[in-house]
Amino acid sequence: MRRRLLAAAAALLLIGGAAGSAAADAPARQPVQPATASVEVPAGVSAGVAVFDRQTGTFTEQLNTSTRFRSASVVKLLLALDYLWGRGPGYTVPAADRAWLEPMLRSSNDNAANTYWSDNGGTAIITRMVSRLGLKDTAVPPTGLEGYWGYTALSARDTVTIYRYLLDSAPGPVRDFVMGNLRQSTRCASDGFDQHFGLAGAFEKPWAVKQGWAGTSYEKGTCGPVRTATATPAASPAPAGAADVDLTRPALHSTGTVGAGDRSIVAVFTLHPVGTSYGKAYTDIGRLTRSLNVPGATRSTGWWYGTWSDHVNVRPNPSTGNAPLTQLPSGVEVLVGCQARGEEVHVPPYTNDWWAYLPQYDGWISSIYINSPDNRIPDVKDC
Repeated sequence: MRRRLLAAAAALLLIGGAAGSAAADAPARQPVQPATASVEVPAGVSAGVAVFDRQTGTFTEQLNTSTRFRSASVVKLLLALDYLWGRGPGYTVPAADRAWLEPMLRSSNDNAANTYWSDNGGTAIITRMVSRLGLKDTAVPPTGLEGYWGYTALSARDTVTIYRYLLDSAPGPVRDFVMGNLRQSTRCASDGFDQHFGLAGAFEKPWAVKQGWAGTSYEKGTCGPVRTATATPAASPAPAGAADVDLTRPALHSTGTVGAGDRSIVAVFTLHPVGTSYGKAYTDIGRLTRSLNVPGATRSTGWWYGTWSDHVNVRPNPSTGNAPLTQLPSGVEVLVGCQARGEEVHVPPYTNDWWAYLPQYDGWISSIYINSPDNRIPDVKDC
């Protein structure tokens, strides 16, 4: 007999089962936010937010815009611009340099950033770009941590300035190269983390994104092939002089442009309580981003539901017969487009033959992993 998957029972199962501690992080279903919403910061999250409408030349959202955050991989924008600076409108990036620049921008490859940082002056790169772009809050990593590019301090308003330079002032080939690569952001980052959170999850294309993440509580990435990470360490004792930049709490940042003609520039920087899982941080930055007033954006349609369990497989069809496309961050909130019956799945003592279609992954997960009081998810249409 098919048994209903009760949310409370699922949570109880997780406490002692092999599925891990994701139940504590599994969020409830959230409706798609209206376009007129203002910044909503989830409990426990610290945020800096700026949304700039290039069509009107005005900000539609501003929250702690000058607050400095450790940049994590968002600083790779400055590394790419430093390389391209002064190349001239006719410059073509050689194949050998595309081989490291493209993975750094599309998949946030850390090895490429490490090499460029060490070969081109380290903190001098940041000093050069601060002067060139007139950045107000950006600062080099603190004393004693100069080798860690991810500790560069960056603010939401400076990030808007970087994108405005790229879109409005940079030579055409520079603009096209950087923005073209950001439009090809891969779901799986080079270190195995799913990087399509924030802007990439809240809005339909066209968008271009450069994301950042750092946190010792983040589990090892499970999106696509997992590689040994060489990322900047996320938690170190804050040295003297770095009191205004938090180097301890897990960070998750989403920046880029949204809409036709790159209408809106969006910068969302977030810090999360120590111990926060990647799935929980991923969910919280998603909720915050969906609350923003972003002119020109097309919002993703569907129903947002929380999931439970670790390493939930996303399948190409509603069955376990084919290899998974990828795996979800544990306890993450997902957009469900529709649902259909498929192969019956057993997670003792529960059974479910309904599957949820996730349009942002173009794949399916068993509905047994969604916190629903029924096998069939309420409110969601049939495929």
